[in-house]
Amino acid sequence: MSRYTGPSWKLSRRLGISLTGTGKELEKRPYAPGQHGPNQRKKLSEYGLQLQEKQKLRHMYGVNERQFRRTFDIAGKMSGIHGENFMILLESRLDNIVYRLGLARTRRAARQLVNHGHVTVDGKRVDIPSYRVTPGQQIGLRETSRNLTAVKEAVEVTNFVPAYVSFDAEKLEGSYTRLPERSELPAEITEALIVEFYSR
Repeated sequence: MSRYTGPSWKLSRRLGISLTGTGKELEKRPYAPGQHGPNQRKKLSEYGLQLQEKQKLRHMYGVNERQFRRTFDIAGKMSGIHGENFMILLESRLDNIVYRLGLARTRRAARQLVNHGHVTVDGKRVDIPSYRVTPGQQIGLRETSRNLTAVKEAVEVTNFVPAYVSFDAEKLEGSYTRLPERSELPAEITEALIVEFYSR
C-alpha cells in the first residue's frame, strides 16, 4: 500500500483529526466529508475503530503501510510498552524531527526537505526521511539550503518547539535532546487499539 498523497483536508475530516497540525481542516466542518453532512456517522465495529486509529496515526506521520508495520514490529522487540515504543519510534523519524524543530510547516514539507538532500545529521547529509534520530544528534541544514524561502517562512511562524528538542533559530539547527514521554505525544491517538489491530 503506497503513501497517501491525496487531499489532506478531506482525509483529516474523515479521520477526525488535523493531519497538518494546524487544526484548520476541522474549523468549519468538524465532521466526515459526504453529501449527508454531519448526521451520517455509523457506529464503528471494534475492528473499524482499530483500523481508524491505525489510519489516523499512519497518515499523521505520513508513512506508508510497509514502513508503518516494520516500525511497529521493531517496537514490539523493545522493552517497555509496545504502543508507546511505537509512537516514540515514529516521533524519532528524521522528517518528523525536522517538522518538530520548526524547519518545515508540515510533516509533508519536512519529508521533502529531507528527500531533496537539504538536511544534515551531525554535519552529514541524510536524505532518508525514515532515518531514526537518536537523542544527542544534531539536526541542521546544508549551507546552501539555509536561505530556502520555505524554511525561513516556517521558522518565522513556529512558536512551539516540544521539550524533547532544542532549536537555535540563528544557526537554523537543533538537537533531539531526549526521547519524548507518552504525555508529550499526540493525545488523540489510542495506541492500544493499533496494537490490538495488528495482534488479530
